[in-house]
Amino acid sequence: MDVKRGPVLFRCDATPSLGYERFYQCMSLAAAMQRRRRGTYFLSYLDPLGIATSIHRANNDWIAAEAPVGGSDDLEATIAEVRRLNASAVVVASQDANAEYLAGLNETGTRVIAIDSEPTTRYPSKLVVNPFLAPGARPYRVERGTQLLLGQRFALVRGVFRRQRTIRATEQPGPFRALVAFGDDDHADQTLLRTEQLLGMEGVDKVSIVVRTHHSRYEELKDFASGSKGRVEVLTEVKELMTRLVRCHFALTSGDTWALELCCVGIPQLILPSESRHLLNAKRMDDEGVGTFLGAAGDVSVKDLAEAVALVLNDPIERMGMTRCGRRLVDGRGGDRIVNGLEIILHTQRTAADVRVAA
Repeated sequence: MDVKRGPVLFRCDATPSLGYERFYQCMSLAAAMQRRRRGTYFLSYLDPLGIATSIHRANNDWIAAEAPVGGSDDLEATIAEVRRLNASAVVVASQDANAEYLAGLNETGTRVIAIDSEPTTRYPSKLVVNPFLAPGARPYRVERGTQLLLGQRFALVRGVFRRQRTIRATEQPGPFRALVAFGDDDHADQTLLRTEQLLGMEGVDKVSIVVRTHHSRYEELKDFASGSKGRVEVLTEVKELMTRLVRCHFALTSGDTWALELCCVGIPQLILPSESRHLLNAKRMDDEGVGTFLGAAGDVSVKDLAEAVALVLNDPIERMGMTRCGRRLVDGRGGDRIVNGLEIILHTQRTAADVRVAA
């Protein structure tokens, strides 16, 4: 790593109550930072602690946080780490990071990036990123000089999905396989319920469940899969996911980050969001033709789901249209575009400093 280039510090937590989606969005962005030879550090409180292995495995360094994001104690600790590491930028991904917190980080002279799809505060940071399709710029309250990076061009996509984009250029022949991917959180507890319902629907031969090992029902899902006579499988490893992305015919998603990653591959989707920040994204995905928005997860009945599944399986033209629209919508280069924006800001900062010294 080039020692002359300051590292990037990520401030985000990952717990069952706060969720894991923002943390894994930061992991995707950190991978893009590393491709530009930037060192990456995570200042995070983790539960379960085993998540730290995924940080180290991806070539990041981890610093244990002692206080939740947004408090005065955390602000002091984060500023101390910024100065110790001489960080060029700080990425903050938390719904609890208010304007005062971001302004305090700005005072250190480092560049602050806020990742937020729910604009509920004023943003004094230099960059504000919304990796979802909605909302647009209007709800964001920013200070002069703040850059907004919003929409499908900045969707964060992991490398495993980008690599399968070319391989899944055409749909595989039957029998039909479904992918159940309700994301990193699944707060509505839909994974096991919808898998059981899919098994009773005509035409669905096999179901692949994609979850993290810290999913609240991970052991139940494993037991259910073992008793399904080979019709259900639980995928947790990247190598397993790579082969299933190519072979599945449609997916159940919640309109979250995973849903946009599946758009990049070109997999038709039936979308059942359970959180407010995913609702607008799900509706936009439906408008763009990449999937079918069925309604909030708790309001979709078995009959509604069965009708939607039958429609998507019996109409190859519909599936083909969803595939093309999804691949056109998300190209998988969002992380690189965000890093480009950061590099431009850092370069401008260095150029301005050189001018002051010359004067």
